[in-house]
Amino acid sequence: MRQHGDQYIGGEWRDSLGSDSIPVLNPATEEVIASVPAGTAEDVDAAVRAARAAAPSWGATTPTQRLEYLSRLCEGLAAQQQEIAETVVAELGCPIGFATAVQAALPLGVAHSYLDLLDGYEFSEQVGNSIVYAEPAGVVAAITPWNYPLHQIVAKVVPALAAGCTVVLKPAEDTPLVARLFAGLVHRAGFPAGVFNLVTGIGTVAGAALAAHPEVDLVSFTGSTAVGRSIAETAGRGIKRVALELGGKSANVVLPGADLARAVNVNVGNVFANSGQTCSAWTRLLVQQDQYEEAVALAAKAAEKYVPGDPAAPDTRLGPVVNAKQRDRVRGYIETAVREGARVVAGGPEAPEGLPVGFYVRPTVLADVRPDTTVAQQEIFGPVLSILAYRDEEHALEIANGTEYGLAGGVWAADNETAAAFARRMDTGQVDINGGRFNPLAPFGGYKGSGVGRELGRHGLEEFLQPKSLQF
Repeated sequence: MRQHGDQYIGGEWRDSLGSDSIPVLNPATEEVIASVPAGTAEDVDAAVRAARAAAPSWGATTPTQRLEYLSRLCEGLAAQQQEIAETVVAELGCPIGFATAVQAALPLGVAHSYLDLLDGYEFSEQVGNSIVYAEPAGVVAAITPWNYPLHQIVAKVVPALAAGCTVVLKPAEDTPLVARLFAGLVHRAGFPAGVFNLVTGIGTVAGAALAAHPEVDLVSFTGSTAVGRSIAETAGRGIKRVALELGGKSANVVLPGADLARAVNVNVGNVFANSGQTCSAWTRLLVQQDQYEEAVALAAKAAEKYVPGDPAAPDTRLGPVVNAKQRDRVRGYIETAVREGARVVAGGPEAPEGLPVGFYVRPTVLADVRPDTTVAQQEIFGPVLSILAYRDEEHALEIANGTEYGLAGGVWAADNETAAAFARRMDTGQVDINGGRFNPLAPFGGYKGSGVGRELGRHGLEEFLQPKSLQF
């Protein structure tokens, strides 16, 4: 077991100012594989002061200068792809195939996209008799989740640095090791001291101190809607800007005439990827009532391909969830669904056979789910798919829009035009049309309780900029 006692502050690894530590568990074995310091408010203060001291000079650099540093960071990310994937497998329990293709490769792709964007971005424009400048927002607090640990770090830190901001990162307690790896890459890329800082710790201590710190200008948070509300309240008292990417309960709507088999199979893969720990997952599959039982049978058959197993094995498609609390939470939702009348057609709340150790959940498909039930309204964050029937398009739209969330979704139809027309009426931030692929250049973020602001692409960069106009 590796015991870490330091934080990355002011361009160097410094001993944490607190004595407590956080154990890092392997979700597949339940073994403690490392420990990191439980950062204190004093650690956070030191990191923010370092970021504040570095902000004027870093904000005054040219885009070309920032591009040089970020290019070296991208080189480091590319060189460490294998170590990144193995680290995510160890601390998240993500299968190695998915970790390699998504957890490691996606952040590299996103980082490169910001290099391209920064290379051609205009930080000033003439508007009538004014010149409008896009200036750095200042000191950014980046608070990231455990489900896509490096992707969420890159999606916040890289555009913030590209914009000329300085950053203090507080990663999730469950997955701090890949964050430390990232800090090492930043250090090797030669960024000036204080431009990037890392404090590991628990949310109620380090995260709360960071969100409330008077020298932080912008808080970028990804996590639950409940915590997002608390951060927004704290930031509001300090007149700070916030960017919040929160929960989801996304609907995948299959309209009559669509390729039902493809839509259902893609939906099952979408929900079970990363053990269901994806905020934008299509956890509600909406099917016209005449095709309902066919869809249920297709989903049950598709679920058979997802057998829980050792995430380090190359053929494993479904690993454990991140920790014991999450395992018990997901199983509890399945039990609640059954009590509320749902029919289990695959999986269930019982422990998977042959896996006495590890935080495993059986991949579950629920039929006969009503729109007003718990599993159709609340975010589960596990490998659970609920299938709902609708009468007609208006009823489907009512169900799709009938939650507090609005992060993502899918629509399938006989043609893209029909699907797009329906998607335009959905109260959600992004919709995949007939299986459209994820685009790292498109804005990612939600409506309603799913958040404020956007990540990725030009919109993600502009979250970290503020306009200043000079009139002549």
